Amino acid sequence: MNRTPPSDPSQVALRTLLAQVRAYIEYQQSSGVEAFPRTTGSVFPVAVSPVAGSGHAVPVQASASQAAPSPGTPQSAPPHTATHVAPVATDLFVLPGVQQAGTLGALREEIGDCRRCKLWSGRTHIVFGVGNPQARLMFVGEGPGRDEDLQAEPFVGRAGQLLTEIITKGMKMRREDVYIANVIKCRPPQNRNPEPDEIAACQPFLLRQIELIRPQVLVALGTFAAQTLLGSRVPISRLRGHWYDYHGVKLMPTLHPAYLLRNPNDKKLVWADIKMVLSELER
Repeated sequence: MNRTPPSDPSQVALRTLLAQVRAYIEYQQSSGVEAFPRTTGSVFPVAVSPVAGSGHAVPVQASASQAAPSPGTPQSAPPHTATHVAPVATDLFVLPGVQQAGTLGALREEIGDCRRCKLWSGRTHIVFGVGNPQARLMFVGEGPGRDEDLQAEPFVGRAGQLLTEIITKGMKMRREDVYIANVIKCRPPQNRNPEPDEIAACQPFLLRQIELIRPQVLVALGTFAAQTLLGSRVPISRLRGHWYDYHGVKLMPTLHPAYLLRNPNDKKLVWADIKMVLSELER
C-alpha cells in the first residue's frame, strides 16, 4: 500500500526558503549591510521521487536542466549514489565559499567564528562534526548539548556514549570510521529545540558536509534531523524504520539516543532500523 508523502513538497520548500531568507538578512544586518543590490536568479522546481520498493515519497530537487514532471508522470528514484545530490533552492542565499569548499577542512574555515544566527552569543564552541571524511555511514543528530559545546565534538555526553555503543557493539564498527554531525552547530540555550531560522542558517553547512563525504547511508537521529533532511513534519515514530531517498543517498530515520535513555524499552526499535542499515552497507 502506497503511503502519502511526508508533507506537501511545495509548502516545505517555501517554509525553508523563507526561513533561509530571514537568517541571511539577519546575518547581513549584523555585519553592517544596509541594502542589497537587485540580482536575478532561479529557484529549482521541487519534484517528488519515491524510493523504489519502499512506497514512500520524499521531496527532491530537480536540476536546472531537468524540467519538473507533469502530474501523473511516472518517476523513478535516482541512482543509489551520493554524486546525484542535487542543489537546493536555499543555495541562492549561501555565501559562495560554502559551495566552493572542496574539503571538510575548507568548509570549517568558511564557517569561521560563525554569527549567522542568534545562537553564537551563548556557545562555547562551534561543533562542526567528527569522523572519517570518506565514511560510508553518516549519522546526523539535532544539535550540541552541554558536553558537546564544551568539547567541540558531537555526541560525547550520555546520549553520545549510547550512540558509540550502537556503533561499536551493535554494528561492530569503529566510531572513527563513521561520520557524525548535527543539524545545527551551536548549542541552543538550555538545550531547547532548534528554531526555524537557526536550522535554516546552518542547513547549507550540513548539506555541503553530506556532499563532500558522499556516504552510502545516512542515519537521521531523532525528530529534528529526520524532519529537516526530509522536509517533513511527520513524527519520527512514523518516519522511522523506512528507507527514504535524500538526493541519491539512502536515508534511514531512527529514534534519538537521548530518547532511548528515557525509554530503554524502545531500543529494540532502533536495533531493527540499524539491522536494515547494516544490510544495506553489506550490499
